[in-house]
Amino acid sequence: MPLLKKPLRLIGFTAIAAVIAFAGWYYTRPKPLEVESVIIATGNVEATVVNTRAGTVKSCQRSNLAPIAGGQIAKIWVKEGDHVQKGQVLLELWNQDLLAQRELAQRQLAMAQERRRETCILAENARREAVRTQQLVEQGFVSSQRADDVNANARSRQASCEAAVTDIKRAEAQVRVAQAGLERTVINAPFSGVIAHISGELGEFTTPSPPGIPTPPTIDLIDDHCLYVTAPMDEVDAPKIKVGQEARITLDAMPDKIFPGRIRRIASYVTEIEKQARTVDIEVDFLQTPADVLLVGYSADIEVILQRKDDVLRIPTQAIRQNNKVWLVDSQNRLVEQSVETGLSNWSFTEVRSGLKAGDRVLIAFDKEGIKAGAAVQLKAQ
Repeated sequence: MPLLKKPLRLIGFTAIAAVIAFAGWYYTRPKPLEVESVIIATGNVEATVVNTRAGTVKSCQRSNLAPIAGGQIAKIWVKEGDHVQKGQVLLELWNQDLLAQRELAQRQLAMAQERRRETCILAENARREAVRTQQLVEQGFVSSQRADDVNANARSRQASCEAAVTDIKRAEAQVRVAQAGLERTVINAPFSGVIAHISGELGEFTTPSPPGIPTPPTIDLIDDHCLYVTAPMDEVDAPKIKVGQEARITLDAMPDKIFPGRIRRIASYVTEIEKQARTVDIEVDFLQTPADVLLVGYSADIEVILQRKDDVLRIPTQAIRQNNKVWLVDSQNRLVEQSVETGLSNWSFTEVRSGLKAGDRVLIAFDKEGIKAGAAVQLKAQ
């Protein structure tokens, strides 16, 4: 019996030592790194370019209106913020003298029309008298001399009628001249829109701009129903951009909204501004009339969609390291350095052509110490 107890005690000591060793290893072993990861899946990938500096929302039509002639402002029919229709009178200068001239021209036209009516009636009566006289001459009742006198009178009356018609045309021209003079003192809306600014006041004098000296316009009219965005693009990206390409419009004033657009124009020259990158201006139309009220002058950004692929295997672009390598998490939650072949790419996603498959998990943040091949990781809760 004493001989059996000695081996049992040895076994017991060995077991205790093993437990102690295991406990020491367990509590001192490196803890798995907590990492952020994402599962590879299919989706859409786009190649895009964006503007280098902020763009601007502009109106398709915007006119700085001023009277053709100078004069004193007599009537302002609108106020700032009013919506007006095409042809609506906006402002009038003092024009009583021109109104009187037009009235005089209209009265002269009426007199000319009455005179024409009188002379042409007499001319028609003289023509009929000449016809009757000629018949009497043929019958021998009247001398040929009498017929010549009657014919001469008929021709004279007809000439007076034609002169009266010409006089009417002259009077009509005088009315048009007077009307044109009046129109030079009136500002009409060339298109429907909203009054943005009025710089003149009742009683003030306004004058046309002398050569080389710009004069502020009296009324600023904006068509607020037709808007587009103009933005500068880097000259390096300009050859990739084509008219008709789709684009996305974002506004600083509405950061949570994206408006679909389409490129309608690309400038035919490069803009060179000192101390700034050379750019090419593009214009983008809103594909749909925005439901929100947009103000002309809003700052805007343009993202031009150069190419799009649908339902392709993709990876967050931030997960790709130098030389197209990624950290792959294997089935034992250990890191494996994996090379991938990439395709179409943007700031958000990159197309994966080979090296990964759907369902693989890769790291999207790898700035922690201890990240290396074979390192154990613990996935951070999403």
